[in-house]
Amino acid sequence: MLDRAGMLLPLVLYLGLIMGIAVWGSKVAQKESGTKGFMEEYFLGSRSMGGFVLAMTIIATYTSASSFIGGPGVAYNLGLGWILLSMIQVPTAFLTLGVIGKRFALVSRRANTVTFSDFLRARYKSDFVVVLASLAIIVFFMASMLAQFIGGARLFESITGYSYQSGLLIFGLAVIIYTTIGGFRAVVLTDAVQGVMMIIASIAILGAVVAAGGGVANIMESLRAVDPALLSPQGPNNAIPKPFILSFWVLVGFAILGLPQTTQKALGYRDSKSLHNAMIIGTFVVGFTMLTMHLVGAMGRAVVPGIKIGDLAVPTLTIELLSPFWAGIFIAGPLAAIMSTVDSMLIMVSAAIVKDLYFHYVAKNKAELLPPRKVKIMSTLVTGVVGILVFLAALKPPALLVWINLFAFGGLEAVFFCPTLFGLFWRRANSTGAICSMLFGCGAFFWFNITKTSIAGTTAIVPTLALTTIVFVLGSYFGKPESEEKLRVFDL
Repeated sequence: MLDRAGMLLPLVLYLGLIMGIAVWGSKVAQKESGTKGFMEEYFLGSRSMGGFVLAMTIIATYTSASSFIGGPGVAYNLGLGWILLSMIQVPTAFLTLGVIGKRFALVSRRANTVTFSDFLRARYKSDFVVVLASLAIIVFFMASMLAQFIGGARLFESITGYSYQSGLLIFGLAVIIYTTIGGFRAVVLTDAVQGVMMIIASIAILGAVVAAGGGVANIMESLRAVDPALLSPQGPNNAIPKPFILSFWVLVGFAILGLPQTTQKALGYRDSKSLHNAMIIGTFVVGFTMLTMHLVGAMGRAVVPGIKIGDLAVPTLTIELLSPFWAGIFIAGPLAAIMSTVDSMLIMVSAAIVKDLYFHYVAKNKAELLPPRKVKIMSTLVTGVVGILVFLAALKPPALLVWINLFAFGGLEAVFFCPTLFGLFWRRANSTGAICSMLFGCGAFFWFNITKTSIAGTTAIVPTLALTTIVFVLGSYFGKPESEEKLRVFDL
């Protein structure tokens, strides 16, 4: 086992830096909220993100522990074919910002919307749509945050030898505190730092694997000796069939346009130059990170063979190949990925509860019922309470962690893909179509998963999105068209 003190030093320094940024962000937020308003500052950072910060926060939000542990673990078993498959995720930032980013941000400024549910309210003028969206965000995001907390604590436990509870306490409370005190501004600034940490961590472990294996050429020859199929696109025993490639392309390719946590970030950029710079930077960063970490998994099989469980591949390589200091740096990488995913979801759950549900339906947006001090107290309190609830649930982790992740990620796409895309680009889209697709999409996604029904060998997300698209179009034609006055806000 590695020296614990040496390993924890860089991790403690990193967490200290994150907390310092959060405190600074909180002070800036107090100044900005006086001119922009607390809501726009706490939930959008006063729309002030530059290109680098925007790129890093979108990538950090999208990237999770699976990018550092789960994906490389599969690459350890299946070889270079899984690396090729993982690179489908490279256009993540380009698609999010290029397809919907600019239009989404311009519409939000015209309609004066601050949250994703605000956009749905402005587009569909339906309380049912907004309530459905808010509840979906709360349920799916809390499930996803639970999975991230558990995954991070288990990673910490497997590498350091400290208890699961210790790991959960260290990074779980850290992310709750800095998100609560700093709001959106602290989230995006810390996401930028966390994105840099992910790059450093991936370089450190890849360099160690290549050095230990005697160079890339030698590693490839070793993999060929183990199983030539490890160097093929299909992998051993044709483990990566074409229908699965299609499913993966849908799930982590264009369907990410339906993820509220990445779409929300498009509301906060400063100007067009920032958007265009973020598209370039983000594409490079996600491509670099995915490639390096999946190479670690695939090539690691030649360096440390015989690891039975794929998820243990990267932790085992870390223990075997890195010094205590660099092992601590590496731990900071996936923890950064986890924290950056959780903080974005945490701030959106808070926005859904406070702004989209309480302020609109309970307080009726009456100024006398919403003094600035009350708005601030409620927002910070709800953010903290939600984080603590997820933290407490993670203390006794459920066994079916993989199903929690599937429930959250695929469920979000099934619910939000059609209302987001059609709402931005199709004038005929209306609340009837949105309601039908949200309800049908969620139900269909879980039916396909529970019954294990497959269409042409694809996974559940492919037929689900196809069916929700049909339902949305049919519902929009049968429902009442939206008024021309309202649609003018969305004509760009």
